[in-house]
Amino acid sequence: MDFWNNVWNVIWLLFWGFALIAYLFAIFSIIGDLFRDDKLNGWWKALWVIFLIFFPFLTALVYLIARGRGMAERSARSVQASQRAADDYIRSVAGGSPADEIAKAKSLLDSGAINAAEFEALKAKILA
Repeated sequence: MDFWNNVWNVIWLLFWGFALIAYLFAIFSIIGDLFRDDKLNGWWKALWVIFLIFFPFLTALVYLIARGRGMAERSARSVQASQRAADDYIRSVAGGSPADEIAKAKSLLDSGAINAAEFEALKAKILA
């Protein structure tokens, strides 16, 4: 229990814990980028992973230096694609334009499901 009595030992332990977590984030980011890259074939991806396993610090450093810019570009493209997909989904779920909504209300009026006063109320609500 003498280890926990010295404050510098605790600070040293926290420092190395932080370094380990930062290193793991970098490794997982590199592996995610490897599998996101369309231009790199499977053999090169496997080679990078093998080097990450056997020479982790050196390989991570070389990868970040050699492919860092492309890594940022692929990440930005991935974020943009996800944002586009989310926007498209929201638009599809939210419904159509006001003209489409008025056309639907008009078809309800023509079929007799609603009367003219209800149609006008719906139209005013859609246009508001």
